[in-house]
Amino acid sequence: MKRNLLRFMAILCIITLFTGCSAKTNSASETNSSNEVIATPTISAKAAPSETPVVTNAPVVTTQADSTIPATEIYVFIAASLNNAMTEIAAKYNETQPNVKITYNADSSGTLQTQIEEGAECDLFFSAAEKQMNTLKDEGYVEGDSVVNLLQNKVVLIKPKGVETAVTGFENIFDAKSLALAAESVPVGDYARQIFMNLGIWDKVQTMEINEGSNVTAVLTAVSEGSNEVGVVYQTDANSMKDSVEIIAEAPEGSLTSPVVYPVGLVTNPEADDTQTEAAKDFLKFLSSDESLSVFENYGFTISK
Repeated sequence: MKRNLLRFMAILCIITLFTGCSAKTNSASETNSSNEVIATPTISAKAAPSETPVVTNAPVVTTQADSTIPATEIYVFIAASLNNAMTEIAAKYNETQPNVKITYNADSSGTLQTQIEEGAECDLFFSAAEKQMNTLKDEGYVEGDSVVNLLQNKVVLIKPKGVETAVTGFENIFDAKSLALAAESVPVGDYARQIFMNLGIWDKVQTMEINEGSNVTAVLTAVSEGSNEVGVVYQTDANSMKDSVEIIAEAPEGSLTSPVVYPVGLVTNPEADDTQTEAAKDFLKFLSSDESLSVFENYGFTISK
């Protein structure tokens, strides 16, 4: 009996010990589950994970160095009436294209036409009339597709500033003692003759003392110096010398058979290399830019539509 009692007590101790261990195990498991700590890994700059690149539609910006034309020189033949405006435009162009030297040849459009036909090196021709440009285009000297009718001007009658005259307009121009008039081969001289003929006074004008100038600048100078009582020039020329000349009148409406148009175009230059040709095309494009057109308007030109 005593032995059985001892055996029972031993079995009870084993059961109690087993049950206690099991409870501790479950308790530990539950504590682990309810207080779990998730560690955040430390990532160094060198071990940073790769990222998907962001693609945008932003335009590619070209630096000036990428668009600057290499050193070269271009030859631009311009009507004398364009000289002041084109000098300013060349300076603006060189702000972005400093390596391009622009050499101007300013004279009457007829003289420039002849020089081109005789082989003078020229990359760009800016005429004061369509007649000379069309002739050079027909003869193959000018690239037809490049020609742009860029500007318009007006023909005006002028006198020396502060000097009295009986002349009040083109209609009574023959009341002046002398007239400064450009040669017929000069666009403004051709326009003046059109006006006189259409007004029916050309015969009277031919009886006047006429000082024929080789270009519009010569006419302007003759009047500004008082060598002639009146003269016929472009409005832009008169505006450039307001201190020494005054406008009497503009050409009467209908007295010109066509508007005073200034076309510009590329001249075929067999002596030019690729860089020179590129520069000529670039400068032609610049002449149509808002920056250039603003300069032309400041000098009194009207932009052709």
